[in-house]
Amino acid sequence: MHSPDLRRHCERRLSALDQERTSWFAHWRELSDHILPRRGAFLRPKYRSDRGGKLNGRLLDNTAMLAARTLSSGLMAGLTSPARPWFRLGIGSPALSEVPEIRAWLDDVQARMLRIFARSNLYNALAVAYEELGVFGTAAMVVVEDEKEIVRAYPLTAGEYWLGASKRLTVNTLYRTLGMTTFQLVEQFGRGAVSTLVRERYDRGEWDREVEVVHAIEPNEEVGDWGRAPGKLGRHNMAFRSVWFEKSGAGDGVLDVGGFEEFPALCPRWHLIGNDVYGRSPGMDALPDAKSLQRMQLRFAQAMDKMVNPPMVAPPSMRGEPHNNAPGGIIYVADTTGAGFKPAYQLNAPLDHFSAAIERRQQAVRAAFYADLFLMATQLDDVRSATEIAERRDEKLVMLGPVLERLHDDLLEPLIGRVFQIMARAGEIPPPPSPALDGLRLQPEYVSPMAEMQIVA
Repeated sequence: MHSPDLRRHCERRLSALDQERTSWFAHWRELSDHILPRRGAFLRPKYRSDRGGKLNGRLLDNTAMLAARTLSSGLMAGLTSPARPWFRLGIGSPALSEVPEIRAWLDDVQARMLRIFARSNLYNALAVAYEELGVFGTAAMVVVEDEKEIVRAYPLTAGEYWLGASKRLTVNTLYRTLGMTTFQLVEQFGRGAVSTLVRERYDRGEWDREVEVVHAIEPNEEVGDWGRAPGKLGRHNMAFRSVWFEKSGAGDGVLDVGGFEEFPALCPRWHLIGNDVYGRSPGMDALPDAKSLQRMQLRFAQAMDKMVNPPMVAPPSMRGEPHNNAPGGIIYVADTTGAGFKPAYQLNAPLDHFSAAIERRQQAVRAAFYADLFLMATQLDDVRSATEIAERRDEKLVMLGPVLERLHDDLLEPLIGRVFQIMARAGEIPPPPSPALDGLRLQPEYVSPMAEMQIVA
């Protein structure tokens, strides 16, 4: 496909994907407003000079934001903790996996992979993905090869990407937009690939002017389902096509056309309904209570203000006279009727009932984000033993079982497979000890704390 045709194909597909995403976009924006104000491309100022502004000015209660952070931290520690091994490599044949020399090779590869995870930014990207997943229901991160760290992950935020799915309802298409400076464009794609406008800016020294760029990753229709077209080699003929182009002002040209051997984007969804490509989330369950909390905190603060600093009444003779409302201040009243300077009314708001109602809403938000599960050990004051803590924890983990299975399928297994293939191409994987391993698929076994709890439960 020539560049003009490819450019028009990508623009048409982006438009179609955008129509499907429109209703989700509005929902995500509301979630960002009330739960995670520092996330979401739709709230980012267009110009870099404005991006340091405060984004959570409308939040009066941060319960939902902290609960989302607890969920993210709990998933990170429970599923992919950097402090301990969280998977054990195996292959399609369990019996073959336990042959001593094969087991030694698998353990060596596993150790190498865990070192790559620790050396790269994969754990940082996973922490971002878990937070996006808990609030927006969908997360996305692109894992690519890197000259310095072997692999490099780029986490995305809601609103800056579009997804498409295969007939098996697995994500196989990702379009995203990002702002790149003039210098970054020329550095990555070369002076000859960029548009005339960008080239002129670069020559004038306007290196920090931003341009909106589209990156499209999708199946390559010129290649079969899982391999190259016969007789063709090179990155243009891989299973997945990668296209970069400036979103506007660049005519029919593209910046670069490349490819990936495996789909490089990891797009876990919390909960799916039907053939939806985007997922539902705990944040969506918590949103009504999170919105109510903002109103309740506002009314509570207003009631407190009226009790502590109520509106006052004074006779007309005091109009324009100085007065001192500070504690201990004196107000001189020239009035013989005794009306004086006094509160307009006495407010006796039931603050204890108000506080209890707010606490109930806050607890509902925490429950929606499973914060009670992840903070159980610090919150169970009435337990008698560690066994009782374990029993209550196991009961609650049953609710997370389907979600953990989806994360294994949507996130962890593709991540392990992608990192293994990148390391193999980089020469970081030792040759297998037996030709019997050829054609067998890696089969990771998850040994994280949450995976083991599921087995016990």
